[in-house]
Amino acid sequence: MLNGLKLCVVMPGYNAEKTVKQTYDEIPRDLVDDVILVDDGSKDRTAEVSRGLGVHTLVHPRNRGYGGNQKTCYREALRRGADVVIMLHPDYQYTPKLIPALAACISSGLYDVALGSRILGRGALEGGMPFYKFVFNRCLTLGQNLLLGQRLSEYHTGYRAFSRRLLLELPLEENDDDFIFDNQMLVQAVAFGYQIAEVTCPTRYTAESSSINFRRSCKYGLGVIGCSLSYRLSRMGLAKPRILAKDGRRIDLGSA
Repeated sequence: MLNGLKLCVVMPGYNAEKTVKQTYDEIPRDLVDDVILVDDGSKDRTAEVSRGLGVHTLVHPRNRGYGGNQKTCYREALRRGADVVIMLHPDYQYTPKLIPALAACISSGLYDVALGSRILGRGALEGGMPFYKFVFNRCLTLGQNLLLGQRLSEYHTGYRAFSRRLLLELPLEENDDDFIFDNQMLVQAVAFGYQIAEVTCPTRYTAESSSINFRRSCKYGLGVIGCSLSYRLSRMGLAKPRILAKDGRRIDLGSA
């Protein structure tokens, strides 16, 4: 626990058999109360390895997508009483050693979102981020900051921490089940007035690191632009996107 709050690490897993143990071994278990892995229909032994480590493991019988996986992760973490939820990819791209820093941002009560930023400092390119992805990241982030009125260093990191309150109150079930889920969630946090913190985060790109190809990156980029534009139009009273609706569908702790 941290400041009397229960900490849970969730790992949305897909074909992470080779790296899940390495990732799990670096999680600070003296601080983290619960670890959950959701296997999104992997074709390897991800679930078997996870269970062998003693991790609470759920398996989607078919692939639901990155966003669909996260929805299950957060629902299960909330069911198990988490107060602070840290999303950590089990591909060892992000170091678990930053869990205490991210969790502290949330447990302080000052923030409801904390992001591990690859752009603060010089971690992205030094960690092996492909140059085109770096440029893509910077351009999209600049555009989003202008449209959302924020000053974040990046919106596209997969290393995040959330408060229980935010996970219960955001209409997460309105979000897509694909990679754009991450971005929609941050736009929702901005729209609903939650405070966002950033922590400098080194990263590593290896053959085992999960990544999307150029075609899907372009699809993601268009989705990011669309999501940000919908926020701006909503602020102007010209659109009513469901992902920003106050009565939108939230996580149902009673559903499967």
